[in-house]
Amino acid sequence: MSTAKDTTPAAAESLVQDAELKIAMRAHITAVIMDRVSQDEARRAEALRDYLAVTQAAADLAAADTLALMVPPLMPSLYRRWIGMFADRLFATAPEEQLRVLCDGSEENGAALALIFVMFLESERMEKQMSADLCAFGQSAQGEEGVNAQMADIAASYIRARVAVLAGKDDEKAKKDN
Repeated sequence: MSTAKDTTPAAAESLVQDAELKIAMRAHITAVIMDRVSQDEARRAEALRDYLAVTQAAADLAAADTLALMVPPLMPSLYRRWIGMFADRLFATAPEEQLRVLCDGSEENGAALALIFVMFLESERMEKQMSADLCAFGQSAQGEEGVNAQMADIAASYIRARVAVLAGKDDEKAKKDN
């Protein structure tokens, strides 16, 4: 019995073939996720605090609150970039039937899209991509939309540190398994 995960994409004939449908679905996915990530500052900080607490990146809720307030809001262009990458991955792997359900406009499926997006962002590949994108943003002279480079660099440093912590946990687990 194999323990490897099946990562094969859906059969090509089951993927979205209709260009107009794909455009409409992409627009829906972008709108749903942008709506969830572009909330007011209090809700953004609360969601970030919850994430930090759940992932144990912060020692307690007070530390998570402090960290959440220190991480600057990301620029819409970065969110759109990552959402586009997410949509590309969905279109390459999920059958049209499943995408139609996810894009039906219901609150439950909007929440499911948001959850899948978070899981996508937590992938090793996206952790590296987000870090690189934030680092590149931090190196820009003033950044987009007036956000200063120093704040973007703080966010990039946090993500790089989080990736290092996660990598360390994976290394420890691999050593224990051997």
